[in-house]
Order: sequence, then C-alpha cells, then structure tokens
Amino acid sequence: MSRTTRARAKLVRKFKENIFGNPKFDRILAKKPYPPGAHGKKMRRRLSDYGQQLEEKQKLRAMYDLNEKQFRRLYTQARKTQAATGEKLLQLLESRLDSVVYRAGFAATLASARQLVNHGHVTVDSAKLDIPSYQVKVGQVVGLSAKTPKIPQVAALLASKDNQPAKWLKRQATLVKLERLPERQELNLNVQEQLIVEYYSR
Repeated sequence: MSRTTRARAKLVRKFKENIFGNPKFDRILAKKPYPPGAHGKKMRRRLSDYGQQLEEKQKLRAMYDLNEKQFRRLYTQARKTQAATGEKLLQLLESRLDSVVYRAGFAATLASARQLVNHGHVTVDSAKLDIPSYQVKVGQVVGLSAKTPKIPQVAALLASKDNQPAKWLKRQATLVKLERLPERQELNLNVQEQLIVEYYSR
C-alpha cells in the first residue's frame, strides 16, 4: 500500500490547488496562496517543458496517492490499449476500487475510501476485498459490508441528499455498479494528461 508521507498541506500549496478535495485545504490556500518553504513567496520561476511535464505527473500521482511504480504500471497498461493513452490512464485510475468507493459517495475523500477498503469494509460482487488497487470491471457491483453503514461518517454521507454518485456509477442503498468507464469531460480533474504522456515518451 502506498501512502503520502509528505504533509498534504504542503502538496496543496506546491500545486496551488486543493488536489485532495478536503475543505480545510481551501482555507489553507486562501491564507497561504504560495509554495511552502522559506522562499515560497519569492519563487517566480518559469518551468521548462520537462519541468511542466514532471509537475503534471507528480500532481496526478499525488491526487491518487500512488508511488512511481504503481503509477508507471498503470501508464504502461494504458499505452497498450488502442484508446488515447492519457484518457485511458485516467479511466484506469478511476476504476481502482478505492476510487469507485470514493466516487460512489461512500467516503468523503479518496484517502477515507482507501481506509475503508484496507479495513475490510468493502465487497466486490458480494465478496470482501481489501485491495485498493483492484481494477473494478464494468458490470461489477461494489458494496459496503453490513456493519459499515453504522460508522458515523459513512452514515452521514448516505443520509445526505447532496451526496450523489458519479454519472458512470449506479448506486442503490449501499451498493454501486460500475456501468461504464468515465469520459474525459466527466472527470473534474485539472490535469493535462497529454503532458504526462509526453513525460513518459521521452
């Protein structure tokens, strides 16, 4: 399992964007809208093409909390398909089990979704599965174990009318079905995936 060890607030300030979706980082960005470090306020450097490609790759990696080996494996898998490599990479990231749990509205953040999976609270086709990186296939049904809806944070999300699943998912109570893979325009990600493709194509 990969976990971000660097302070998330510093990553948010580095990319000048709330890449983790937690409201507390919006407050941090409003208070400190500049990179971390002693020279953060003074840094006005212009990135080279390579620097832009690297930063975009690092940002997407941080969003999904993957190490380089995991991320490169998904990129290699995406490259072997006939679909556009960048879009396929995003689809592979979104069809990870932890991503599906998050997009289904069972967890407030991707980190919380990964924790639910790791702790055995999630099932795939009625069988318990604790592997966050598992690639959910179209047609498979992801659900919560019997005791999970009683967890206060999960119960609050399930009771909220504003908490709706992503368009490519169909949710019923504590079950959600991956009906199709998401299209690029449906993914609210501020990422230039073509730069990532260029980075690995060097």
